[in-house]
Amino acid sequence: MNEIPDSTTSHRALLVVLIVVLICYAAAAVFDVPQYGTRLIVENEKQQAAEKTTDDHSGHRAVTHHPPYWMVAPFVVLLGAIAILPLLPATMHWWESNLHRFYVAAVLAALTLVYYLFLHGHPVSAHWPIHHVGFPSSSGANFSLTGKVLASAILGEYIPFIVLLFSLYTISGGIRIEGDLPAHPLTNCAFLAIGGLLASFIGTTGAAMLLIRPLLETNRERKHVKHTVVFFIFIVCNCGGLLLPIGDPPLFLGYLMGVRFLWTLGLWPEWLFVNCALIVIYWVWDCFWHYPREVPADITRDDTRVHRLRFSGVWPNVLLLIGVILSVGLLDPSKPLPGADWHPWMFMREAAQLALVVLSLIIGNQHARQSNRFNFAAIIEVAVLFFGIFICMQPALQILSVEGANLGLTEPWQYFWATGSLSSVLDNAPTYVVFFETAKAYTQQVGAGSTEAGVETHLLIAVSLGAVFLGAMTYIGNGPNFMVKAIAEKSSVPMPSFFGYMLYSVIFLIPLFLLVTFLFL
Repeated sequence: MNEIPDSTTSHRALLVVLIVVLICYAAAAVFDVPQYGTRLIVENEKQQAAEKTTDDHSGHRAVTHHPPYWMVAPFVVLLGAIAILPLLPATMHWWESNLHRFYVAAVLAALTLVYYLFLHGHPVSAHWPIHHVGFPSSSGANFSLTGKVLASAILGEYIPFIVLLFSLYTISGGIRIEGDLPAHPLTNCAFLAIGGLLASFIGTTGAAMLLIRPLLETNRERKHVKHTVVFFIFIVCNCGGLLLPIGDPPLFLGYLMGVRFLWTLGLWPEWLFVNCALIVIYWVWDCFWHYPREVPADITRDDTRVHRLRFSGVWPNVLLLIGVILSVGLLDPSKPLPGADWHPWMFMREAAQLALVVLSLIIGNQHARQSNRFNFAAIIEVAVLFFGIFICMQPALQILSVEGANLGLTEPWQYFWATGSLSSVLDNAPTYVVFFETAKAYTQQVGAGSTEAGVETHLLIAVSLGAVFLGAMTYIGNGPNFMVKAIAEKSSVPMPSFFGYMLYSVIFLIPLFLLVTFLFL
């Protein structure tokens, strides 16, 4: 039996870093820095409410020029590197290093910032700490404008995104579900169903990190496993997270933009249809194709080496996961705490999540984490690649913010496919924001009887479904997709390549989403 690695030493340095970060945040609070950011946000909200304006307060109306279309090249090259470099014999081993991935992401991000620094001569829409317009310098390099673009990408989008994923990943990694059930098709369907339900309540990342290891252990006697992991990504990492804002990052952004917390519960028919359909498809495929092709000796070992499920590390990690969820729902600086006239400080939400991680690493069950063979390789891979993605996608998002109203989108099905198509290759969270604003502008232009957060209800449903469901189309559509792929590969499951995965999604997801279009939109 392989020796379980001791993770205590490796986590000690991380604990020191996290504690230093929290001390720095506390020191900044002493000097009124995060409080000042919150005051800016609150004053901006009050100003918009007082003016009762229909203008787009993000500044999009004042921004009439966007970067040239060729500036999406760094983003396209980064996507190409993610898709192609792991396949080429000359680069596949080089690409396995997260440091090498960072080199590629950082160089392409730097090229994007160099464009804004020296070549962009028009205003840009910025949204950190509040929505405003950044203007180019009248002479010399655009340091201020480039800083606003970088702040919007990193401080406004990347840090909240990666801290939430990191918190869910680390805390759920301390919960051990141990056992080896018979890896029958119905057993795997049960994993998929439970994960699809949990995804809406502890987030797609939390549900994926909680269940992917016991799923892999249950299937370790089988040879044909990668299709099970692919469907796990479809359901648990994406389609299951539709019912609450904490389920998926784009819905969380919608909540921050005024969508009621429980509004997404009304999407349960679409959630039920898609997830049940995927489970049925998986069962048919596994039962009649993959399972009969397993080696009889492997099936015998799978049926005889059975151990019931045992749970460890539940305390205190389940409570800490609830704490992360509460931090998402309550510590929004633009909204007062329920029943109080006090707004949380800027980045208090992220500080609270990191504090919960510290508690998990200190007082959690270390043996459970070691038994999971927990390490940070998967989240580091996501952090490295999405660092470049969030910066390189800024020109593409600004092109959409200016041209979105001219796309001619008027019907729900158009918003569903437009949002979904871009959510497949852009991260689905910022893509959701772009089409949320586009639908809001269209609603204000034509009027509508039923609205939610200023958006015509059917259009908002379409945007929400497109962002959540079609985030499953590629590995980069949603953060947990990459993490599950990395964990599966560490467990010796040969996952499909970038394009190989897309072959699965085109075959199984596109026909299903066409049915969603016909039945619900």
